[in-house]
Amino acid sequence: MDFNVTRSGHGLVPPSQPTPSAEVLDLSVIDRQPVLRCNARTLHVFSHASAATAAAAASPAQVIRQAFAKALVPYYPLAGRLKLGSTDHTRLQIECSGEGIWMVEAKADRSLAELDYFENVMSIPGDAVDRLLPPPPPPADGLDPLVLVQITQFSCNGFVMGLTFCHAICDGLGAAQFVKAVGEMARGAEKPSITPSWNRDLIQSPSLEAYLKSFPSILSPLPPPIPPYQLEHVTLDIPLDEINRQKQKFRYQTNGQKCSAFDIVAANFWRHRTRAISDSLKENDELKLVFFANCRYHLSQPLPRGFYGNCFFPVTVTASCGMLKRASMVHVVKNIQEAKAGLASEFAKWMNGGGQDVDPFLPPPLYTTLFLSEWGRLGFNEVDYGWGPPVQVVPIQGSGVIPVGIVGSLPSSQGPGIRLMTWCVEKAHLQPLANWPTGLDD
Repeated sequence: MDFNVTRSGHGLVPPSQPTPSAEVLDLSVIDRQPVLRCNARTLHVFSHASAATAAAAASPAQVIRQAFAKALVPYYPLAGRLKLGSTDHTRLQIECSGEGIWMVEAKADRSLAELDYFENVMSIPGDAVDRLLPPPPPPADGLDPLVLVQITQFSCNGFVMGLTFCHAICDGLGAAQFVKAVGEMARGAEKPSITPSWNRDLIQSPSLEAYLKSFPSILSPLPPPIPPYQLEHVTLDIPLDEINRQKQKFRYQTNGQKCSAFDIVAANFWRHRTRAISDSLKENDELKLVFFANCRYHLSQPLPRGFYGNCFFPVTVTASCGMLKRASMVHVVKNIQEAKAGLASEFAKWMNGGGQDVDPFLPPPLYTTLFLSEWGRLGFNEVDYGWGPPVQVVPIQGSGVIPVGIVGSLPSSQGPGIRLMTWCVEKAHLQPLANWPTGLDD
């Protein structure tokens, strides 16, 4: 079903109080990775409910605008702009200008119920979804805001927040920490429950900087060759009962060892996708599963709790097509756990200046490489601006040529479980992937 959106106002939202305006902050070596020079886009769907605070009796846009202004005082770098270092043109920095984030207000002519609360994004025309995302402001010296927001109120008084976040500034955990602070401000808090910490200097190493100079892409990032395919969207839902059944099966077959829900989903998704695309592969073709693990506690000096920058490292699992097609769930979970167990040593090796022949943050965009990202534990589904947490959070596809799956939570109306949103197969392989088996290890 289509719907119309009318944008009624826009403008910069600066911090509500004076903040350092002449400060220039270095980004970390992870923040500066070329793969992060992009924007992450999401839709946060909030149904109409009784306001939890007196302030929330106002319009969502008004409440959230004021809350962003307050939260930007302790999070003042997010009100600044990206810039290149004056002495090192490859070093990205934040100029703490205090200009603010960009916010757009809008109204839609449908109720969220009519649109099924965006539970099936593919039933909504793609250009209509784009209407819920904030358009960029007019160019100003080529420097864009780091955070862009659109609040669209629907006829039912529910609303959708379209959020665009510069990935070079925050990873998923950091972005969720910030918007949770905005929610706290909206509900009347004087300061965030978690004090934000910049501390990008803790993710630096002279030997690492020297090592990265061996990768030209770090210094002069060039777009990789565009693969000759276009990926299709498939949503796969997995009830919690099925996840628990497979956890019990793994524990039984491994004499009491445990595994996580992510391990279960990753193993089955990788196996099932391999079977779906196997007609285009040979038995000995090498396939890779890549996911990004939080490394906040793997540094020699652990990062403070309030750190909100990028701090993750890619974990890569490799297997042949033939093995994945025939392997059991238990076998593939063990392979994934083995790769996870090596995270600390691989990350330490990288931080100490190398050990890899290729940049681990830039694996080539191949049909045989599957990226998996876990969103369920980031905290976006806990954000409350005064109307309760979101019904669901919908990620928006970032690339049409990078095979990816995003592990999130089922919409609240469907009970506990996992929703796997994927863009990972060509049209010819769409139906085989969509035939997600009832028993995942079948």
